[in-house]
Amino acid sequence: MKRRNFLVALGASLVAGCSKIGDSQWFEALVDTAEGWHRGIHRTLGVGRIAMAPEYERSDISPFFRGNGSRTVDTDAYRAALESGFADWTLSVGGLVDNPLTLTLDDIRTLPQRTQITRHDCVEGWSAIGEWTGPQLSHILEQAGVQEAVRFVIFRCADNLNGADYYESCDLDDAFHPQTIVAHLLNGEPLPERNGAPLRMRIERQLGYKHAKYLTGIELVASLEDVEGGKGGYWEDRAGYQWYAGI
Repeated sequence: MKRRNFLVALGASLVAGCSKIGDSQWFEALVDTAEGWHRGIHRTLGVGRIAMAPEYERSDISPFFRGNGSRTVDTDAYRAALESGFADWTLSVGGLVDNPLTLTLDDIRTLPQRTQITRHDCVEGWSAIGEWTGPQLSHILEQAGVQEAVRFVIFRCADNLNGADYYESCDLDDAFHPQTIVAHLLNGEPLPERNGAPLRMRIERQLGYKHAKYLTGIELVASLEDVEGGKGGYWEDRAGYQWYAGI
C-alpha cells in the first residue's frame, strides 16, 4: 500500500508540475518523462492489459451520446458511402502482418461480437455512458498474423482536419485487451454519423481522443517514429496531447 501511494503521488506531482513550466525543449522532455511515469504507474498498479474498465447496466446509459471533434467527414466519398448505408465500406489490415485483410461491414458483423457498456471520458471534461458492440481487435489481429517486430497498432481514419488525415495508435497491451473492440453499434443501433459511422475504435482504458472514428485501416508497425509527425496521433503531433492517455 505504501508503494502504491508513493507511485500515485509521484505521478500526480509530475503531471501537476508540467502546468507550471514554460514552453521549451526541457519542458517537452519533462512531459515525455511524465507520460512514461503515467503509463508505468498504470501498469504497476495493475491497470494495464488484464484489468478491465468499469462496465455498467443498461439503466445507466446516457440519454444522448454527444459527438465531439469531427462529427462528419466532409468528402463526396463519405457522403456517398453514408447514403448507401456504407455498403462498400472496407477496413484494411496491413503493415507487419502475415495475412493482409480487407474486411467489409458484413465481415465485421459476422465475427464473434462483444457488447460492453462503458463510460467515455473526454479530455474536455465531459463523460457519457454507452453500449458498444463489435469484434475484439485481438480477434482481427490474430486472423492477420502479427509479426515478431510489431510494437504498435496504427488506426487510419476517413476524416481530414486542416489538410491532415486523422489517425491514432496504441501498443500491443491495449490492442489485445479484451475490451478493445472495433465498434459498429452504439446502444444496439448502427453508429450515428456524429459518433464515427460506420466503424470506430473503443480503447476503454484511455481517454476519448484515442478512440479513432470513421475507421478505414489498421496498420501494424515496429515504431511510431516515421508515422506522420512521429508522436502516435493527430493531436499528439499537433497539440502536445499525451500518447498514452490512460484513465
